[in-house]
Amino acid sequence: MRRDMDDQIVLEYEISPDDFTRAGEASSDVKSKLKQLGVSPEAVRKVAIAMYEGEINMVIHAKGGKITVTITPEAITMILADQGPGIPDIDLAMQAGYSTAPDAVRALGFGAGMGLPNMKKYSDDMKIETELGVGTTITMVVNV
Repeated sequence: MRRDMDDQIVLEYEISPDDFTRAGEASSDVKSKLKQLGVSPEAVRKVAIAMYEGEINMVIHAKGGKITVTITPEAITMILADQGPGIPDIDLAMQAGYSTAPDAVRALGFGAGMGLPNMKKYSDDMKIETELGVGTTITMVVNV
């Protein structure tokens, strides 16, 4: 955890591809730090759910990536950036239940097609930037 020049707290996490044993560690760590900072339970809950869903998506679909969380008195911003395959059809991917997760991932209990819909539901603002073959960056904001 570091503070930048604007007295924001910035947290950075590297997400490993296909590592389901560690999936969720970053979102758990952020949840714990937000509680320590006295952030409201509702905001902590929203951040934990939105970030967990994004983290799992990075493990399943994107060959891992990097999550940067910026905490200010006004908002928590999560930027999830990967170099995965990109999202061919964002509208389709946003539909609850739509999933491209392989059967092996589904057998582990993941890949139900609720990741992106839940990320949107539990963030106050969400933006998806994606380019096929290059990767995806999702920015989510939860107001405090």
